[in-house]
Amino acid sequence: MSGVATGSTVPRRQLGRHLRELRNASRLTVRAAAKELEWSEPKIWRIETGQTSLRSLDVEAMCKVYGAAPELTQGLMGLAKETKGRGWWHAYGDVIPEGFDLYIGLEESAERLSWYSSELVPGLFQTPDYARVLIKRSDPGRDEAEVERRVHVRVMRQALLTRVTAAPRVDVAINEAVLRRPVGGATVMAAQLERLVQLNARDNVSIRVVPYSAGLHAGILSGPFVRMRFPTTADGRETEPPTVYVEGFTGALYLDKINEIGRYDGAFASIWDSALDEAGSTSLLQQAARELSK
Repeated sequence: MSGVATGSTVPRRQLGRHLRELRNASRLTVRAAAKELEWSEPKIWRIETGQTSLRSLDVEAMCKVYGAAPELTQGLMGLAKETKGRGWWHAYGDVIPEGFDLYIGLEESAERLSWYSSELVPGLFQTPDYARVLIKRSDPGRDEAEVERRVHVRVMRQALLTRVTAAPRVDVAINEAVLRRPVGGATVMAAQLERLVQLNARDNVSIRVVPYSAGLHAGILSGPFVRMRFPTTADGRETEPPTVYVEGFTGALYLDKINEIGRYDGAFASIWDSALDEAGSTSLLQQAARELSK
């Protein structure tokens, strides 16, 4: 297995899946389980979706309610201890939007990221100046210190692109509209486009532009998304199921059902086919940067 330090995200998700399977096997609804444990239903949901760490005693209580075998209970109690690990991003918990720490942990542990962006440069590729404009616009009331901490988080995330070991494969398709929208003005945008050209020269990164001439394509129907795939063990088993992240204005979705992944796999393949090839995309990025620099 090829892997990297992932904080607590993967153990939390693994534990949550095991506990959800046990609850389903015991034919208990979330409401019934919450009543038995004297917890709230949202707490059960957060546990099962890997959004919170757990104490071993809490896992033991859940396993007892679900009728789990003693040896499985002991194994899950051990896994609970791993959910308390902390990634670098926990130091920025005061400025990371609620729930986004889960995404950062998955991004850090992914082996392959397939990204479609229709309106903006993906956060993993943004220059500090471009990111700063977006962060200020999203909440004009933030003070400068908070803005800079959020910019720093975005820059820190980008370190995974240049990791010496286990750097992920990143395939990104962006709408031509992203190039034509001068976020922050001509100077900021030209520098951002030049950054994309530099990244496209990396062996583990491929950026393709979906031109206006592609007409109606799958991305217009699907909207923006990120598909994440994770390392496998020596015998070919996945350490984590493929996951699609869809960000909305008021929240985000994490999709991992087989039929959901299949639909997004098909959408990304179609979008990729609609895009210019790598050389053509680089040429268009350079042309757009030159036009902005005039």
